[in-house]
Amino acid sequence: MLDKEAQKKVDKANVYRLVVSNFLINLGDVLINPKVTLPWLLQSVGAPLFLLGWLVPIRESGSLLPQVIIAHFIYKIKIRKWVWVLGSVIQSLCVVLIGFAALLLEGDSAGWVIISGLVVFSVARGLNSVASKDVLGKTIVKNKRGSVTGWSASAAGFITIIIAFSMLLGFDSLHNNTGLYVWGIVAATFIWLVAALIYSFVREPFSEVGGVSSSLLSVFKEFALLRTDRTFRSFVIARSLFLCAALSAPYYVLIAQNNAQNNAQNSVFTLGLFILVSGLASLLSSPFWGLFSDYSSRQVMVFSSLLSVLSGVGLFFSANFELEMFSGSWFLPLLYFVLSIAHQGIRIGRKTYLVNLGEGNRRTSYVSVSNTVIGIILLGMSSISLLSYVVSLETLVLIFSFITLVGAVMVIRCLPEV
Repeated sequence: MLDKEAQKKVDKANVYRLVVSNFLINLGDVLINPKVTLPWLLQSVGAPLFLLGWLVPIRESGSLLPQVIIAHFIYKIKIRKWVWVLGSVIQSLCVVLIGFAALLLEGDSAGWVIISGLVVFSVARGLNSVASKDVLGKTIVKNKRGSVTGWSASAAGFITIIIAFSMLLGFDSLHNNTGLYVWGIVAATFIWLVAALIYSFVREPFSEVGGVSSSLLSVFKEFALLRTDRTFRSFVIARSLFLCAALSAPYYVLIAQNNAQNNAQNSVFTLGLFILVSGLASLLSSPFWGLFSDYSSRQVMVFSSLLSVLSGVGLFFSANFELEMFSGSWFLPLLYFVLSIAHQGIRIGRKTYLVNLGEGNRRTSYVSVSNTVIGIILLGMSSISLLSYVVSLETLVLIFSFITLVGAVMVIRCLPEV
């Protein structure tokens, strides 16, 4: 048993290790982005176009759907940081596979290898997701958990800004240079390996392992939490509704590209501008949301979701009433900046709320069940985008905003403070 001063040193070291390792993972996500970089890579190798539509669902749902099964095996492990380390090592190997597939293969074969690598990458990310919240809850006191998440996202936002400036200033020299980008991905494998190394030094107390059923069928009993635990059920419903804030984001970019009037140079500049404001939003807002979450993660979810709604409503009215500012190149990136701030708040708030909601294996059950359910719902909610064939993109963003508003109302009415 450590004395008080020794324990303080251990706690402080754990905070630094978790912040740095999570920062590296967030940085890796910038480089392996299914909305920007991977579509560009698939197009550059001549992969079938229909594969582009699989990137986001595979990346998001692939890491969420298997988490109940992952949690079943994690219950039997006393030191769970090694699950996180294993997930990071597997992700690094998948990044190498994706890079070499793009460098050595072409057409269908390159596309399918990249997609296969992304599938394994996403499942491995599920290992990180389940283990990280458990380790965070065991090693960091309640009033610092939001800050750990916030500072990690803020640091990743800073790197995103650097990448955006490189894109804005060096586009002419980097355009269509597939080899340079591929080798950049291969080099990025060290991001996950270094993250795994740092995370392995986290000082984690033993987890409870008694009373865990060995039957895989017992996995499905975890879903009974949705019926028996009212607060948890309300959280999952609210989180499902908040998905619409994230799903609306690509349409801001698409509307801005349409406004660029098919000018290739303007389109590239606009894309770089959106990446820049996204990084700025993470850099500036994440520490605030993290500290706010340590005070009240419930209020963070409410305020950030309402901010998302405000951004969507602003886009709709500015477009439909033909306001002059809507045609300005700065206006849509500004709204996207507001949306990105809101998204950071929703993400940090709901993560902190869920970690604080339970303890021990109960927390692991909360994380795995909610993420698996969200993975299923995400696939269903993606079909809302089919409305783009019958309504304008601005109207679709407004629909997403109203659904997000329902989520905010549900948090206010159904979720207690934790």
